[in-house]
Amino acid sequence: AARGQFFTPLLAARTMAALPKLPKSGTLRILDPGAGSGILSAAIAERIYRECPDLEVEITAVENDSVLSEALQSTLHDIESKTTASTRLLSTDFLQWALMTGETFDLIIQNPPYAKLATKSDEQQLLRASNIKVPNIYAAFMTLGLRLLRPGGQQVSITPRSWMNGTYYSAFRREFTSTAGIDSIHTFESRSRVFGDTGVLQESIIVSVTKAEFPKNVAVYTSHDHLSDPAARIVKYNDVVTPDFIHVPATEKDSEAVAWITKNAHCTLKDLGLMVSTGRVVDFRSRDNLRDEPGNRAVPLLHSSHLLGGIVHHPIHPRNPEWFAANSDKTQKMLVEGGAYVLIKRFSAKEERRRVVAGMWESSSPAAFDNKLNFIHDNGAGLDPEIAKGLWIFLNSTQLDRYFRVFSGHTQVNATDLRQMRFPTVNQLRALAHVDVEGQESIDAAVEEIVSVQEVSS
Repeated sequence: AARGQFFTPLLAARTMAALPKLPKSGTLRILDPGAGSGILSAAIAERIYRECPDLEVEITAVENDSVLSEALQSTLHDIESKTTASTRLLSTDFLQWALMTGETFDLIIQNPPYAKLATKSDEQQLLRASNIKVPNIYAAFMTLGLRLLRPGGQQVSITPRSWMNGTYYSAFRREFTSTAGIDSIHTFESRSRVFGDTGVLQESIIVSVTKAEFPKNVAVYTSHDHLSDPAARIVKYNDVVTPDFIHVPATEKDSEAVAWITKNAHCTLKDLGLMVSTGRVVDFRSRDNLRDEPGNRAVPLLHSSHLLGGIVHHPIHPRNPEWFAANSDKTQKMLVEGGAYVLIKRFSAKEERRRVVAGMWESSSPAAFDNKLNFIHDNGAGLDPEIAKGLWIFLNSTQLDRYFRVFSGHTQVNATDLRQMRFPTVNQLRALAHVDVEGQESIDAAVEEIVSVQEVSS
């Protein structure tokens, strides 16, 4: 865990090895960065020996973990004894070596380490000196992999899906998608089964790219986990790769969701003159201000349990305190003034079928929002009630929820995600506010009828 190592299961390794296009003859130079026990090198060597026996293969494995040295050397020995490939092991730090070497490769196959890079860490300083701006070491491995590829070379990586959207990875994402074209994506429906023995909860995804070549279509594979056979479909490149993020439309419904939003929703919250923030009250830091009953200047404290079925209910008398007493200048800043706000859960419960759960809170007096909620506001103040209701209806639509599942690779709904998403125009939001909605069907019908109508102006 300290090294960010998560070892690749055999079947996941074979899935990765099946993705690159192989020449029938000549020499193929392969790099396995952070090789671990060498399973990716073995998987690709096995496939090449089976399918392209005349191909000359040279494998370079880079791994500086001395604990793994014996196992890795044993794997490389087996590769040489059972195939025609030649191998070499570089027992050195990949980041330093990659930034200094003049070598290039035809194929890179990797399961890079997963660990955040501290701003002042030696690794981060080294990367920034080479104009590589990444928040996590796995993105550094992917960037350096592209730099070590010859034009037309391929890279296959298994990583968390988090790099595909969000501002943290925007610089990396821009460089990555401008340097290489995505040929195929393999996604897994189960979040925990791929690395089930290591406690990895993030969604894992396999991406195969070709340097300096950009295809018209992307092959998207979906399987429940690394044990099950994948379903495959071909998707237009522009439906997957956009300037802002990378969609993963695993099914036809996913593609329809992306197409619907792309066609009908064009405004960001900033375009609408609105902002989104995370609730300011962190319960364990504010214990002295939490109250079980109103009184003594205590205001309503809203947390995620108050959003039930898209409706805000307060009070509901749960185990958690429902009131907040702001008794100092510091705690006064945790309040929002009276008005209308749209609340969105940051975390959806397991039993909830929706990823995006939104509610509308309206009060003439101040309130406090827990930090497990995001809230949409007008520069710190309440929203126009019509705009608030229109946003609430749109955020609770099936169209939006389906899109968010394609757009986002994690179960959290972050404020950053909401800032990047697209919404209807002001006029469309106001029109939605005048529709009486009861239940999901009427919400979806209202959004379909009003938002699908193209407007000349907002």
